[in-house]
Amino acid sequence: MSDSTSNITIERKHSHVEICLHDDIAFNSKNTGFEKFEFEHNALPEICFSNIDLSTTFLDKRIGAPFMISSMTGGYSEAATLNRHLAETAEHFSIPLGVGSMRQALENSSYRDSFAIVRKYAPSVQIFANIGAPEIAKGLTDLEINILLELLEADGLIVHLNAAQELFQPEGNTDFKHFLQQLSIITAKIPVPVIAKEVGCGISASAALKLIEAGVKVIDVAGAGGISWQKVEEIRYTRQFGHDTRFSTPALEELLNWGIPTAQCLLDINTLKKEHPEFRNTEIIASGGIQSGIDIAKSLALGAQLAASAKYVLKALHQGTLEETIKTWLNDLRAVMFLTGSASIEQLRNKSLIIKQ
Repeated sequence: MSDSTSNITIERKHSHVEICLHDDIAFNSKNTGFEKFEFEHNALPEICFSNIDLSTTFLDKRIGAPFMISSMTGGYSEAATLNRHLAETAEHFSIPLGVGSMRQALENSSYRDSFAIVRKYAPSVQIFANIGAPEIAKGLTDLEINILLELLEADGLIVHLNAAQELFQPEGNTDFKHFLQQLSIITAKIPVPVIAKEVGCGISASAALKLIEAGVKVIDVAGAGGISWQKVEEIRYTRQFGHDTRFSTPALEELLNWGIPTAQCLLDINTLKKEHPEFRNTEIIASGGIQSGIDIAKSLALGAQLAASAKYVLKALHQGTLEETIKTWLNDLRAVMFLTGSASIEQLRNKSLIIKQ
């Protein structure tokens, strides 16, 4: 890979973090959908708050709580420090961690340490490698796949689906042809499970069905309501080229807010699982706008195995409050469990949500 291409990738990754921290990248005409639901209060919980157990399983491994630090960054010098702190936090809470896109690790060996550092500081938790759909579509060699997995001693591979992001990205790759075919090849030959993850536009039931049939074991819905990666890339585009004339003004507004709300994704994919008993072991991650333990609780009641967050985790990391933030979210979750009479995560999953009037 040329130095200029490497520098573009490094600039992009660095600017992604800066924009996520400092710019308005939220959906402005769409929410996660969690606000439409509430739990029924249980005046007779018959449990002790201090005995509530947050532990659960994910991909057959016991974890400390139904929460995952979602994929964020890697592939440039400052990313090593960020990933070290994320790894230490994941280890502290015994929760899974996904790294950011590892394309740079394939293109330039100089930045592999920014990913490898994660396993050093999180030796016992699940860590997931990450690569994009365009890289899968063009075909990965066995050597490239081994680099991704061995660099982290990975427990699985996240494949992120980011069509809308690539569409808006100044240097985006919009060739998604043959993706499912190539994905099926990879799921059949690698020794770890594959997680299919959107990046903020959501995964429909029909798309989930195709992914499961291609061998995917986990669907991370990453629905609309959190970060609009279209907005992130639109900011990068306008800073480089000025006014965006690629789309008409009314279309641009809708495209920047394109996507399926997170709660709707969960409802639809959970229904799909019920209609197809052979898919009952497919696990679901709720992400896209998760910003409290109540969102985590609602996610579980809507069929998720766990919830995940990137934006608010990243902001807390930069504010020096990451462990405190996650601790608070988990206390939110305990509060919901207490007020619904749920002594365990499994009991909480069986609680019904009420649609607000």
